[in-house]
Amino acid sequence: MILVTAAELESIHRQAREEYPGESCGVLLVRDGERRLFPCRNVQDERHRAEPDKFPRTSRNAYYMHEADVLAFTRLEGQGFSVAAIYHSHIDAGAYFSETDKRQALLGMDPKTNDPIYPEAAYIVTSVMSGKVDATAAFRWSDRQRDFVPIELRVASAGDAERAQ
Repeated sequence: MILVTAAELESIHRQAREEYPGESCGVLLVRDGERRLFPCRNVQDERHRAEPDKFPRTSRNAYYMHEADVLAFTRLEGQGFSVAAIYHSHIDAGAYFSETDKRQALLGMDPKTNDPIYPEAAYIVTSVMSGKVDATAAFRWSDRQRDFVPIELRVASAGDAERAQ
């Protein structure tokens, strides 16, 4: 299960709508009860234009986080934050964890464990159909299944809002 606040989920959805027809992306960082939603810039189109053979997809069906954004949230990790979730949107497609999503999540395999670099992080996918949010789903790495599996995405209620803060 991944717990998000209503404000975090609304921000993820707003970014997905605003960046349509390109995929949106970002991370949710946590530290000792502090939470930071960190929207990232999708530079997939720039990568595609510069190296179409290496990056055959556009932002309509892929994302590539801007290096400065990755560096910025990595610095926050150095300050004790951890990546609780990595999110992105799917354009005119469902909220599922695609084979491309799996490949991208596994690019940073930890050579010691053969696990993703962020095995505890949830991966949140928002479906945007014709510019409107259609569905959101979450996934996490399963050691047992050696794959990403669906998990519950729970919006913090009054009872568990303190845990989400």
